[in-house]
Amino acid sequence: MPVIAEDDPTAADVLALIEEHLAEMRAVSPPCSVHALEPASLAGDGMTFWTAREGDVLLGMAAIKDHGDGTGELKSMRTSAAARGTGVGRRLLEHAIAEATARGWRCLRLETGSEPHFVPARSLYLAHGFVPCPPFADYTDDPNSVYLELALA
Repeated sequence: MPVIAEDDPTAADVLALIEEHLAEMRAVSPPCSVHALEPASLAGDGMTFWTAREGDVLLGMAAIKDHGDGTGELKSMRTSAAARGTGVGRRLLEHAIAEATARGWRCLRLETGSEPHFVPARSLYLAHGFVPCPPFADYTDDPNSVYLELALA
């Protein structure tokens, strides 16, 4: 079973996964609609960054950003190609939801793509209770984006 723990987004293997993520996001979305974060941003203020690992093998990553108003945002969730379909993404999402709940946030929001490429991600979020919401934080109406939120207890 993978171990999910806070990690360094500038670690060598993590950098490779982030670069893979950024390259894919740039390939499937118009430049103005790519909201994936660079490593320095994933290590920035208000961010908590985790990886899922089995031993030394990196299986995935996720981050949450504290918006400072009782809400947070899921950022840059990614599963390695080798770990897709194994439940790692679900476990990372559940970990992020549990952490947001423990912090007392009233909701967790996210932005994801509207293109067919993002159907698996949207399906995962919807299966965990996320519902559509308007753009939030610095996001604007964008036909290439879907905004979702989960009310937390």
